[in-house]
Amino acid sequence: MVLVPGYERLFEVAAHRRSVGWAIVSIGRREAVAVAAGALLVVAAFVVPDLHLGIVTPLVKMTPQQIRDFADAAPIFGWWRPHMGWGTVPAILIGLAAVVSGQSLAQRLSWRRLTFATWATSFAWAFALAMIDGWQPGFAGRLTARHEYLRQVPGITDIPEAVRTFASRILDFQPNSWITHVSGHPPGALLTFVWLDRIGLGGGAWAGLFCVLVGSSAAAAVIVAVRALSDERTARLVAPFAAVAPTAIWIAVSADGYYAGVAAWGIALLALAVRGAGRRAVLTGAGSGLLLGWGIFLNYGLALMALPAVAVLICAPNRRAAVRAAIPAVAAALAVVGVFAIAGFWWFDGYTLVQQRYWQGIANNRPFQYWGWANLASVVCAVGLGTVAGIGRVFDIAAIKRRSGIHLLVLAALVAILFADLSRLSKAETERIWLPFEVWLLAAGALLPVRAQRWWLSLNVIGALLLNHFIFTNW
Repeated sequence: MVLVPGYERLFEVAAHRRSVGWAIVSIGRREAVAVAAGALLVVAAFVVPDLHLGIVTPLVKMTPQQIRDFADAAPIFGWWRPHMGWGTVPAILIGLAAVVSGQSLAQRLSWRRLTFATWATSFAWAFALAMIDGWQPGFAGRLTARHEYLRQVPGITDIPEAVRTFASRILDFQPNSWITHVSGHPPGALLTFVWLDRIGLGGGAWAGLFCVLVGSSAAAAVIVAVRALSDERTARLVAPFAAVAPTAIWIAVSADGYYAGVAAWGIALLALAVRGAGRRAVLTGAGSGLLLGWGIFLNYGLALMALPAVAVLICAPNRRAAVRAAIPAVAAALAVVGVFAIAGFWWFDGYTLVQQRYWQGIANNRPFQYWGWANLASVVCAVGLGTVAGIGRVFDIAAIKRRSGIHLLVLAALVAILFADLSRLSKAETERIWLPFEVWLLAAGALLPVRAQRWWLSLNVIGALLLNHFIFTNW
């Protein structure tokens, strides 16, 4: 290690570029501050629960056994359980290949091939990480747990009636109350799995495959949006960070991976709309509205995707382009709201009731004094320290003033996370719940110096592998 004087470069690690793969990695002040803050936050979040500091603990009013059941590996929802599985070797190989060849492939492939390759790599990476836990506990059985949607599917014999009476069954401690995850989301989430069952794709394996396919496509959506709002070179730099992100641990397998994919394509289509023209802009704007409108009936929290959507509109080349994209998008989203209203479900009624249901459950025992900041540690784990280093470069006033697409998208996602955190309606499990926002943070990796990106990417990959092998995550 060679110490470099001055504030712009804190240190350099010398390496040989050819036979032994050495390179010089420079860490700027902003990256160093961001990574140090992120690392300290994660360490504190893992250490504090073992200090038994009263109210600043993951759970209060619970026995030691209950604490182990619900917060054994806080701030991550899972259990400390070092393990390996047949997904271990494939996951290591995929991560290694992405680190060694990801950058060069992202530059050489045609744009269309890169888009599909990013999606395919993200899918393979997520599936391999899930297989570390094994087929049944890591994949096929994840969505069949007693609080999950699939447990409710057999009881839905009349879909219109289920939608019409949905709000009346949200609150707990009443006959016929919805199970935890169904009650905590609008009816679109449950309907998705009911429809899958109706077309013959019932059961945990098909549901898991569906969630991973849609969720992993978010990686492609992110680079499509960055290309539209910034440029293709930047989008190509994003691709490796999006393809092998730690977020894949929770994309496989959770319904929130599905939500993230839907929301990501809604934003990507809006980005294409603001940079498009004529009928194509109108159609992509309408497609964006349909996806984002459907998104708020999958997860109440996706209402916060309005922030990235506004960031996209700000990036439009002129006001006319923004309006041309916004009008069909808003109209299409309102059409989705109207369809559900006609079917008997009013979104605001559901949102009001779900807040009451939230405080009827374990959330009442999760103190904000811990989760208010530990939630953010979960985000660091989900996106990786390499991405956090890139986030350190997002706060660039000059880039923000010139309406840089990648800067505004990442900042909008950060603001959405901040709002979600301060709402106090997301305490714990945010590594999964905030996936729709976290996938946009991954774009920050492209802001790092190109010659250092491989090393930051390797930090993300190593972090994901360590977390997945040492913690048996609930999702």
